Amino acid sequence: MKTVLFSILFSCMTSILFAQQPVDTTFVDHKYKEDQFYFSITYDLLGKKPNGIKQSGFSSGIHFGIIKDMPINERRNKAFGIGLGLSVNSYNQNMLISSDPNGGYNYEVINESVITIKRNKFTTYLVEAPIQYRWRTSTAREYKFWRIYTGVKLGYLLYDSSKFVGSIDDVKLSHIDDFNKFHYGLTLSAGYSTWNFHVYYGLNSIFKDSAQLDGKSVDMNSIKIGLMFYIL
Repeated sequence: MKTVLFSILFSCMTSILFAQQPVDTTFVDHKYKEDQFYFSITYDLLGKKPNGIKQSGFSSGIHFGIIKDMPINERRNKAFGIGLGLSVNSYNQNMLISSDPNGGYNYEVINESVITIKRNKFTTYLVEAPIQYRWRTSTAREYKFWRIYTGVKLGYLLYDSSKFVGSIDDVKLSHIDDFNKFHYGLTLSAGYSTWNFHVYYGLNSIFKDSAQLDGKSVDMNSIKIGLMFYIL
């Protein structure tokens, strides 16, 4: 009986002593990665707006997907990341998109002294591939850390729509040929742990050159500012 009691007491003391030992933060796990799901909410802005175009209300974007982490140094706090995700972006503004009898589209600034706007927006649905250079202060044992992830994001348009609701007949369109199919831009995410500031700056126009407003191309790009959440 004494032997049993001594064994139990020894085991308890050993566990306490080991629990009090400092954590070795220099430990390197050669399989450690930051594979992550991501989720982002953004405020979507239109850059390079033609004269007379303005935004109204809250234009929002929702983005989510997964990124594969590929460390490039021994500590594994520097890496490249390649991902795949989906994005939905709505832009509330005062440009009316309508169809013409020849199968094309007309673009005009809504005269709000004549026409009341209840809702006017266009929406894009994209499949996206973020490509990042990733720096962080993490270790194999530390899951809350500072990070700076920068790179590019490539997008392909899956679906688009435009909707006007106001004092004239409603105008609802989809699969508008004048939207660019391919989108690409620069990205930056920086922050601590799950919460991160995020910005995207589109390098090409949302519309093709065929979209004309007062005889000029509607050469607007997308700027997205918001929060990015990374989840292991």
